[in-house]
Amino acid sequence: MPSPTPFSARTHPLCTSYAFKEWAGKVAVRAYDTHSEREYTALRHTAGLLDVSPLYKYDIHGPDAAVFASRLWCRDVGAMKTGAVRYSAMANSDGQCLDDGTISRLGPLHFRFTTSEPWMHWWHAHSRGFNVRIEDMTERLCALAVQGPLARRILRPLVAWNLDKMRFFRIRQTTFVGDIPITISRTGYTGDLGYELWMAPEHAIQVWDAIVEEGTPLGLEPVGLDALDVVRIEAGFVLQGVDYLSARHCITDHQRSTPHEAGLGWTVDLDRDPFIGQDAIAQEVKRGPAWAIVGLELDWAEIEALYTAEGLPPHLAPVACRSAVPIYDAAGHNQVGQVTSSVWSPLLKRYLALGQVFSSHSVMGAKLRVEHTPEFRRRHVTARVVETPFFDPERKRSVVSKSREKA
Repeated sequence: MPSPTPFSARTHPLCTSYAFKEWAGKVAVRAYDTHSEREYTALRHTAGLLDVSPLYKYDIHGPDAAVFASRLWCRDVGAMKTGAVRYSAMANSDGQCLDDGTISRLGPLHFRFTTSEPWMHWWHAHSRGFNVRIEDMTERLCALAVQGPLARRILRPLVAWNLDKMRFFRIRQTTFVGDIPITISRTGYTGDLGYELWMAPEHAIQVWDAIVEEGTPLGLEPVGLDALDVVRIEAGFVLQGVDYLSARHCITDHQRSTPHEAGLGWTVDLDRDPFIGQDAIAQEVKRGPAWAIVGLELDWAEIEALYTAEGLPPHLAPVACRSAVPIYDAAGHNQVGQVTSSVWSPLLKRYLALGQVFSSHSVMGAKLRVEHTPEFRRRHVTARVVETPFFDPERKRSVVSKSREKA
């Protein structure tokens, strides 16, 4: 049975929809209301508060921590400065993607990894010969994400460190409301301005209550996973288990993806000291990946026409779709891939999708056909390959002026 997180005493009573799901063995809220529109609006216009405690968290200590971390991940993290955060993929010896996550350098000899799946066995299996100590911090740390345009304004009076000085993808150990030790990072999974706060479970309720008290007058809302799914697609973020599968769960080679095929090629640093999967990935880069993750924009006028032909208004669910949907070539004859995630963006007023296609069909501006099914009739609509992220506000990376925060 899924177990509660340290924040469940606050999140569960607020979940009037009773819509829960299992996330990494924990009970997580899907949507607090019967649908997630209010939560989505908060993420994009004010701020949302999300319990991200189910993430797996591992600390690596020791003289060889930097070399060991770089060996495990596709990105060269050994040269990271203390206080830096990097995003990366992790591959097996065949160059196939296992997971993705963040690497934070908390000290000269101290790194922290966050992943979507448990990897303690993997760390230990590759630690022979390295002078490191590995700690599973998953149950010893809980975490909250405060995401949205007003996130900094809400947290500024609560956090001892001056958040105006914190740059994108940085992390710092500080205190909260005076004396609660926390680690705060300028990271998140929404593609917007945001922070994640990491703390011991005994401080969870006090931290939650303080954020809610400060943020509620500014429009802060508790947020579930349904709204998060919408904004991560807008941000062009791939999700392990949806947009690509971890190689350790795949039955056939066809199901496996390399980091480049999973849309994570930008996290790979090939020209450096050896890392797991390096040779296989290098060979793939030379011959070219077979697949590519692309952003797609579906033609809304064509969708409307399909429903009009059935005497119906367009109907789209107010949540993201994770169902695999076939993608065809421009003529609609040959299947060239599949949509992995799709959603109607309330902010952008566009029907967006992430899809895995043959690399030859991944050229920007290329037109493809995507299956769409009104009234149980299989039809096709035009989809154009477009750049991701679909939504990329300047405030995500820059320091937002106080005047703009008050607007």
